[in-house]
Amino acid sequence: MNIYISNLSYSVDDADLNTLFADYGEVVSAKVIMDRESGRSRGFGFVELADDTMGQKAIDELNGAEYDGKVINVNVARPREERSNGGGNRGGGFNRGGNRGGYNSNRRY
Repeated sequence: MNIYISNLSYSVDDADLNTLFADYGEVVSAKVIMDRESGRSRGFGFVELADDTMGQKAIDELNGAEYDGKVINVNVARPREERSNGGGNRGGGFNRGGNRGGYNSNRRY
């Protein structure tokens, strides 16, 4: 079972996550996500446990628990959504839609 953990202290690393979840069974992987530019933790990570039943137990017991001075959120990880490479309009910027209202000099009033 793949588990998502958020609101982690920035001092938590992969080994800490591994230790935290080891009580719930075999930890297949434990990864704190790091910022590419700063190299600092982004405050969330993923743990994969070999057994789904123990994974659910870990979620039930650790969600809302305090860890390293912060209350953590622990949930089943959802599959990553595909991102399209085609820019798309993210707000602002140049509008290619033409005149969408206002005065139109080509129109007879």
